[in-house]
Amino acid sequence: MFLTGTIEELQSKLSELKKAGTVGFIPTMGALHAGHISLVSQAVYENQVVVVSIFVNPTQFNDKNDLERYPRTLESDLQLLEKTGCQIIFAPTAKEVYPEPDTRKFNFGPLETVMEGKYRPGHFNGVAQVVSKLFDFVKPDRAYFGLKDFQQLAIIKEMVKQLKIDVEIVECPIVREKSGLAMSSRNELLTTEERKNAAVISETLYKAKELARQKSVNDLENWVVETINKNPFLTVEYFKIVDSQQLQPVKNWDADCTKVGCVAVFCGKVRLIDNVVFKLNH
Repeated sequence: MFLTGTIEELQSKLSELKKAGTVGFIPTMGALHAGHISLVSQAVYENQVVVVSIFVNPTQFNDKNDLERYPRTLESDLQLLEKTGCQIIFAPTAKEVYPEPDTRKFNFGPLETVMEGKYRPGHFNGVAQVVSKLFDFVKPDRAYFGLKDFQQLAIIKEMVKQLKIDVEIVECPIVREKSGLAMSSRNELLTTEERKNAAVISETLYKAKELARQKSVNDLENWVVETINKNPFLTVEYFKIVDSQQLQPVKNWDADCTKVGCVAVFCGKVRLIDNVVFKLNH
């Protein structure tokens, strides 16, 4: 496993290995968990060369405290990756990725004005900046992203289209803890008690799937918010049922689209997101 912090070394190693076949890429912010490892395993299975980047990207944090608190665990990340069969770890500094400020402004239209975009202004512009740079450094054939960050995935697909980047975006299922809590690096910031209570988020989403036939979209949204907020550890920032392509609010169950319920919840000071797809047969 080759570890480097420089673009030059990364590209020189890649030009050696690329002769073997396709390149799979997993961009991460580190603090790796089984969810990340599932992406790496899929990439290893589908490609001859696999690159993982570990970089806490400053331009996607609209809250400085959140950036400072974000877990950084490079040594244990490397131990986890050792067993996966990936060949290159790219762990650059901010100076390496941004030798000068990235002033690009992306326009993702309605995709970026709802949910995460509404509550974390500038977040998706930062995501697009860093992912487009990483794609440029690595030039992968395939890039792997988890469905937990549903809106981010839609943004990345749109960015790839806008910039005409030749890469296949591979969507990978959400990996959950035994309790049902969606795996996230941020879970490491939860106390034992908070972590136990955070399982209410996924429990409520699963229950919402069962109730979808009995309640209107609006009533179900309200029910989810009230149910999660009943738990003293949890405060809902938003729960929206949207169409999976444009991420616009769905008014009723008859709308001809795949419907996804997306939620952001504060558990203590830690902000967690999750989502569930509603499968409704008319």
